[in-house]
Amino acid sequence: MLKVQALGKQYGQTWVFRGVSFQVSRGELVAVLGESGVGKSTLLNGLAGLDSVQEGQVELDDTQVLGLSEQSLAHWRRRHVGFVFQAFHVLPHLSVSQNVALPLLLLQMPRAEREARVCDMLQAVGLEGLQTREPRTLSGGQLQRVAIARALVHRPTLLLADEPTGNLDQQSAERIISLLRQQVHTLKAACVLVTHSKAAAQAADRILQLRADGIWPG
Repeated sequence: MLKVQALGKQYGQTWVFRGVSFQVSRGELVAVLGESGVGKSTLLNGLAGLDSVQEGQVELDDTQVLGLSEQSLAHWRRRHVGFVFQAFHVLPHLSVSQNVALPLLLLQMPRAEREARVCDMLQAVGLEGLQTREPRTLSGGQLQRVAIARALVHRPTLLLADEPTGNLDQQSAERIISLLRQQVHTLKAACVLVTHSKAAAQAADRILQLRADGIWPG
């Protein structure tokens, strides 16, 4: 379970947000809505320890995340966190399978196990048969499926999704959110999805509203 307690982020003398507290269970997808500039992406970076916060704590399965050293934090992220971004961030010089395998390479998983895991994950996201394709030959929806497979292939405890449908048409966006929800439930990851799209948020198990003075039921 993810537990966020009184999280606060400050730039100079200005608070981006303060008093942000919520919990996410394994297998639960929570959508965070908010106006532009309220700090939705900053919140995700704070949860992963990628951005410093001035107040509060993040706990994942009894690990006090923000108290870890830089080296321990990097190792923790590699093993326990998956990221999905609006811009996909699929590496153009690697094939579909090679992109998906990256987290497993970082974890030094043996080749046979790695290949089996990638094959299973591509099938789960509907990309079987596309293993050797280059990213430039894929549609936007397919690229986001590659990104989701890569984010989940190492079976993270926490999945962080930053506007994952922002670059997709409505039909592709609906399919991606449905896929994300299905995989989060299947793999029992705790997922925080930040979005400005109320349509995307409707597929979540819960909706929260981020404001400068905290986070509230949406």
